[in-house]
Amino acid sequence: MKIFSHPISLFLLVALLLTHNFNLHAFGGSNANQEEEEPQKGSHGGRLLIDEDFVLELAIFETGVPPEYRVWITDKQGLVDAAEVALEITLTRLGGIQDRIKFAVQGDFLRGDTVIYEPHSFVVTVKAEYQGQSHHWQYDSFEGRTTIEPAVAKALAIETSIAGPQVLKETISVYGKLVTHPESIRHMAARFEGTIKSVEVSLGQKVKKGDPLFTIESNESLKPYTVVAPIDGIVQQRNANSGEQTNGRTLLSLINNEVLISELSVFPRDRDRVSVGDIVWLTVKGRDERVSATIIQLDNIIQANQSIITRAQLNNEQGDLKPGAFIQGEIEVAEHQVPLAVKRSGLQAFRDFTVVFAKVDNQYEVRMLDLGRVAGEWVEVIGGLSPGTEYVSENSYIIKADIEKSGASHDH
Repeated sequence: MKIFSHPISLFLLVALLLTHNFNLHAFGGSNANQEEEEPQKGSHGGRLLIDEDFVLELAIFETGVPPEYRVWITDKQGLVDAAEVALEITLTRLGGIQDRIKFAVQGDFLRGDTVIYEPHSFVVTVKAEYQGQSHHWQYDSFEGRTTIEPAVAKALAIETSIAGPQVLKETISVYGKLVTHPESIRHMAARFEGTIKSVEVSLGQKVKKGDPLFTIESNESLKPYTVVAPIDGIVQQRNANSGEQTNGRTLLSLINNEVLISELSVFPRDRDRVSVGDIVWLTVKGRDERVSATIIQLDNIIQANQSIITRAQLNNEQGDLKPGAFIQGEIEVAEHQVPLAVKRSGLQAFRDFTVVFAKVDNQYEVRMLDLGRVAGEWVEVIGGLSPGTEYVSENSYIIKADIEKSGASHDH
């Protein structure tokens, strides 16, 4: 798996870290204090917050309901009447966003009034009032978060983009081959039958319009005349040698490949979605970059495999595309304007979610996504990400690996 976008040795990377005195926990995720003791847990599986004899058990409850805070309270006498406690919790998320949660009594516990949306990653601030006494706690509850210094991110070729509106171009996949444009072929014969006196070109030779091709001595006039190239092109076929009679046959064929035709097979389920004028993006076997072409014709003849041939015209002035090459195409059949989309290259699997990693300053944190339509390199985001968010769009697997190495959990 390739990590670096440009050659850099492990030695140079280590030197970079040491020279700039980077935090070596840059690769250690949010778990910089991994040696911390695990928080004490109560009978309901929640975190215990203790201030002398006053104890809160704070748990995120998500069985059969959206995630919410539930709090059980005890003192030295045992279970405290929840109605006698005023409680407020503030969650401070990456980027300074704060969620303030108030509580109401339900049975023997306090129930929060706010859904705790993913990721469950925040600084938790707890304030409680009971019998005239104030109690205060604050702790980090991070998941899916890591810190990477800018120079390290650059060395690892971690790239970011801004989430925003996008035009999704829906495509269908097709396959075929490149052929010479039928209007770019010339078959040369003698105007007057006679003896071929000389042939000036060889098979595969490039010629310019007006270049001499062969000379013939007419059988009737016994005068020689020269046949010249009617187009720029390449000698594709040569059936003429000095001393032979022309005999009404094709002596030479020229082709010009500055414009090519892609013959693409479109199958029954997609026939009605393709129209003349549609754009198709072609990938030629052995080449990385795509080229665009415009559909100029749809056959009315069904092939043996039940497909129809769709022909698209493409520019080949550079001459680097060759007839006969196998191609894969993506025909654009619809466009969808969506308010929010991200690049597919940024997507990763995290727990049971598809995610991207948001970037705030030097910190990266998971964002769980609800996804919609997929088209080309883009995927629509329906929920889980705010417009304008900077997210990792290239080499996001590095962020995922760093977070997984740090042991970031989903524990509250």
